[in-house]
Amino acid sequence: MSFFENLNMAFSSLKAHKMRSILTMLGIVIGVGAVIIVVAIGQGGESMLKTQITGPGNTIEMFYQPSDEEIRANPNIFLEAPFKQEDIRALEKIPEVKKVVASSTKMSTARAENNSKDVSSTGINQAFLQLNELKVVNGRNFSSADFLGGRRTGIISSKLQEELFSGQNPVGKIIMVANQPIEIIGVLEKPSGLLSFGSMEVYLPFQTWKIIYGSSDYTQVTLQAESPEQLQTAGKKAAKLLNQMHNTEKSYQVINMEEIAQGIGQVTKIMTLIIGSIAGISLFVGGIGVMNIMLVSVTERTREIGIRMALGATRGQVLTQFLIESMTLTLIGGILGIILGWGISGIVSFFAGWPSLISWQVVLGGVLFSMIIGIVFGILPANKASKLDPIESLRYE
Repeated sequence: MSFFENLNMAFSSLKAHKMRSILTMLGIVIGVGAVIIVVAIGQGGESMLKTQITGPGNTIEMFYQPSDEEIRANPNIFLEAPFKQEDIRALEKIPEVKKVVASSTKMSTARAENNSKDVSSTGINQAFLQLNELKVVNGRNFSSADFLGGRRTGIISSKLQEELFSGQNPVGKIIMVANQPIEIIGVLEKPSGLLSFGSMEVYLPFQTWKIIYGSSDYTQVTLQAESPEQLQTAGKKAAKLLNQMHNTEKSYQVINMEEIAQGIGQVTKIMTLIIGSIAGISLFVGGIGVMNIMLVSVTERTREIGIRMALGATRGQVLTQFLIESMTLTLIGGILGIILGWGISGIVSFFAGWPSLISWQVVLGGVLFSMIIGIVFGILPANKASKLDPIESLRYE
């Protein structure tokens, strides 16, 4: 008997007992679906975390950690901005550095009409805008003229719009930031995702920020390398340069955000593996269900098996027939489980605000694993069927 004839018999057997087949496949469907959901959500969460941490890529954060001697010499050193204007110009001359993204942040009070709120006021340079996209949904983004001319323009967060203007359109209106007038030119997109908290922020061109607060120093500096291969070199040169300029030893250092993201990625992969393994237990339970039903099927079809063997069917052919039936049952369940997992993970990712990553490896793994379950848990019933005595089987009622 050919493979296709066995396959046809398998489908005929499943059709003959529709409800039993559906209930048996349900365990496989739930098991495969659960594994797909866990892996997809886990990989999507990992991707979102890495994106949130590393940003657009090829970047390293500079940070300043004063030594004990510096702290003793100046107890207020933490209140001072660690990066000067000349630091930025010097960093821009490093060959491996493509952009120097600089910004300064202070807590201030923003007032509009009769409302006032505490806000995070951030002055940014033009490179900041090129590397970190400010997603403006209402109004416009900063232009080169805003940066070069130090225009008193600002972009506010959606949360600040809600608090100061009760959801009304604020574009073109004036707010007072640190008692200085600022024209609102845009409103940022409402944040979504795991690391979004809806903070109240105002972004200003750095020249404007400098005039308002009377400071030309920066609190945050990020370097973008020319290429990923030059990232480490750029960071080492930048740290060495700043330490020389400020006459310090190791106070200026770099944080490789890519390494931090990889570390977090390892943690999320381990968690996904653990939770996925727990979800995989339901696959084992589903496999036992398949074996149980196949044993019942062998008992019910004892007479049929006897007739086939009396007509010349070999043990191998009977074994193959029941193995194919078992594999067909689990394969259909696996495919339905993949569809179920794909759909649910898509719904979860839509409401959670992170990507759902389902790779072809996961789908292929789900299909193959379903077939393996069919083989493993179908061997015992198939072996039992192949060992039946033809004469005894024909007498079976």
